[in-house]
Amino acid sequence: MPGDIFDNRGRGSAGWSWPSIHPEGRKFGAIAGAIALAGAIFGGSIVAWPLVFLTLGVLAFFRDPVRVTPRDDRYVVAPADGLITLIQKVAPPRELSADDGSGIAAMDPTPVTRVSIFMSVFDVHVNRAPIGGTIRRVVYIPGKFLNADLDKASEENERQHFLVERSDGVKIGFTQIAGLVARRIVPFVKGGDIVAAGQRVGLIRFGSRVDVYLPAGTEPRVLIGQRVVAGETVLADIGDAPLIEGVSQ
Repeated sequence: MPGDIFDNRGRGSAGWSWPSIHPEGRKFGAIAGAIALAGAIFGGSIVAWPLVFLTLGVLAFFRDPVRVTPRDDRYVVAPADGLITLIQKVAPPRELSADDGSGIAAMDPTPVTRVSIFMSVFDVHVNRAPIGGTIRRVVYIPGKFLNADLDKASEENERQHFLVERSDGVKIGFTQIAGLVARRIVPFVKGGDIVAAGQRVGLIRFGSRVDVYLPAGTEPRVLIGQRVVAGETVLADIGDAPLIEGVSQ
């Protein structure tokens, strides 16, 4: 039909394609490839082949596949690929609930449902916005590098908090948490940016976790032990809202 867009991104016909490599990982792939080449020249195939597989592993870690986000504005989508390891009632982090002097309302400090997603080194590590709205806060906290699967990692590990506010005032907080192997959290957005649900907002290198703080009274639609896909799996339904145009990233 006239005006139809056939872009394989939520409309038209779909087709499989190789996922791209995020720019953040290309330098690591180039370094690993150079080491593999040096190994082939000076050490022969016995040394080269393991290094080739290491290079492929590095590139796979930084893969950045296209995702098609559900088009209903009431849905909270998973910000990370991985395994649901914890679902608990907890108070939001102080960095998301305390007054920061900006004049912008924070999350209510009363306990809400926190959904924790653990990412192994085999998962995609590009993280995405769980809802569309305005980034109200991005707060980086240095810390330890405990196993990200532990409950206390939410309070002790290196982490980065995000607060997103929808146009109707609904707020959701989520936190990138560095893990046992992870050594850097890389944000793609800053305070004041406007994001769409499913849009890329950051990356954590080499094994980590993302916590999502749902609005008060919202129950999750996922279970512990379930695997989720960033930008596509629906974590929760936060109430009736008008249907909005789909977003593909």
